[in-house]
Amino acid sequence: MFKIINYIFIFSLLFSSAGLAKKVNIFEFNENELSTLKVRKVRGADAKTNYSLGANENGKFLRAEANNSASGLGKEIKINLNETPFLNITWKIEKDLFGIDESTKKGHDYAARVFVVKKTGATPLSNRAMNYVFSSNNDVDAYHPSPFTKKSIDYVLSTTKENLNEWVTVKVNVKEHFKKFHDLDLDEINGIAIMSDTDNSKLSSIAYYQNIYFSSE
Repeated sequence: MFKIINYIFIFSLLFSSAGLAKKVNIFEFNENELSTLKVRKVRGADAKTNYSLGANENGKFLRAEANNSASGLGKEIKINLNETPFLNITWKIEKDLFGIDESTKKGHDYAARVFVVKKTGATPLSNRAMNYVFSSNNDVDAYHPSPFTKKSIDYVLSTTKENLNEWVTVKVNVKEHFKKFHDLDLDEINGIAIMSDTDNSKLSSIAYYQNIYFSSE
């Protein structure tokens, strides 16, 4: 009788674990990772954004301070969008960029943004991207093409109109968005990048990134 009960318990664990959601972490936010990430300074920017590490009760985070600066931290990584289509981000804006028009070249700055990139050609200019942003001026779910290239779509996942200096966790279906905005049926993406930039507006911002990962649900 004990063996039967034990087997039932083991089988129940196997079935329950099979139904667990899949999760793929993107950033660890530690010293070793920070030294290996690709730093890309935006052409024409006066300086690079200052990125530093920190931690709180929910784990490690990345602090980004931009002062008339623009540079991103990128990682080449293939994510299977059929298995894990959802991008999850926890972030916070301590100092925002209120009063700029983010859809114009002079105002195209965000205190926090996460790029999801799909390589579609031989050069970076041919790539397609969803640029998920923490806006200082627009509402959640607002979107528009980048004023610099129509191959990148700015999509607002959070806004300081609702959450200034507060941690916010968001989730978005990347596979659906690439189909909707780029008409691409993707099985995978090729890279992720973080960027806080103020080079166009000449302003300054402070932002934090934490717990960035893809999930099955």
